[in-house]
Amino acid sequence: MKNIGILGSGVVATTLGDGFLKQGHAVMLGTGHPEKLAEWQANAGPGARVGSMAEAAAFGELLVLAVKGHVAAHLLRTLDANTLDGKTVIDATNPISETPPENGVLHFFTNFDESLMEACQTAVPGAHFVKAFSSVGAHLMVQPDFGGTQPSMFICGNDADAKAEVAGIVRAFGHEPEDMGGAEAARAIEPLCILWCIPGFRSNEWGHAFKLLKKN
Repeated sequence: MKNIGILGSGVVATTLGDGFLKQGHAVMLGTGHPEKLAEWQANAGPGARVGSMAEAAAFGELLVLAVKGHVAAHLLRTLDANTLDGKTVIDATNPISETPPENGVLHFFTNFDESLMEACQTAVPGAHFVKAFSSVGAHLMVQPDFGGTQPSMFICGNDADAKAEVAGIVRAFGHEPEDMGGAEAARAIEPLCILWCIPGFRSNEWGHAFKLLKKN
């Protein structure tokens, strides 16, 4: 079992934190507003901790980046690079713009020749970023029930060992990992968030996930 540091205090952070706690890991959520997490910590059990972003980054043997996309790279640059060096970082962020959706379609502040994860990897080159949990809603991130069918979880990153570690976590959380290659693949994975959200914004339907079908 490992110490897991989660950078963030929103629903993605607490959902994944609960998932890691159920797997027997110790978890620290990093936040600038610890009062927001008092109820979560009280209900999550003895393995749950709350600290600053720097404390969570130092605590975690494995890290999860679960902040709003527009602050992700800046946050990483404020942390001690030596603290992050060599660690696997699960990147669950998306580059969602502040502009409201248009007919259900989110706006991104990136384009198809760049991704938020690549910007994060550039900000902290010594860490091993792996994209995961970015293409499904928080309520479906841990043990989703699709009648026995495991949804696909698309992952990517430059370090093979880090991707293998994250693939194991993805399986433990009830998804089938699909390795899409290096960090550049985040340019394709991140926009899946846009597609996933369209039925929600248009019809208030949020109970779906992606499945990659393969011909034998």
